Amino acid sequence: MEKTLQEFLLDKGYVKVKLRFTKTNHFEIKATINGHKGLFILDTGASNSCVGFEAVETFKLKTEDSVIKAAGAGATDMETKMSKKNKIKIGKWKRNKVVLVLFNLTHVNTALINHNSKPVDGIIGADILKKAKAVIDYEKKYLYLKL
Repeated sequence: MEKTLQEFLLDKGYVKVKLRFTKTNHFEIKATINGHKGLFILDTGASNSCVGFEAVETFKLKTEDSVIKAAGAGATDMETKMSKKNKIKIGKWKRNKVVLVLFNLTHVNTALINHNSKPVDGIIGADILKKAKAVIDYEKKYLYLKL
């Protein structure tokens, strides 16, 4: 008997996390950073996971200046800061010492609000997805992360 993708991945030590598909054709995911919950866009095309400057307090981030300029979603050359040694938890998957890029998320949230979607605290990008050996089940709307 053939296994489903879910059975196969759970047998291999993955955990599954529910994704919500938004009106803007994004997947939203809940994650906890440094013990504080937030709402994020799952973005396989974002090289780094990011949070907005306004989330520094929310997630108790220690920031330092960064030479990286952010670009994406119609904005380029944006100033950024870095925050190292963060604890992140997505479902039962967790990691310490996660580096996050901080930048101005206003343009992202304005677009989301204009499409009747909720504003987000940040973006879970390819850096974390790669670390977690992520598998996305687009049809069933689940993210699988390797423990």
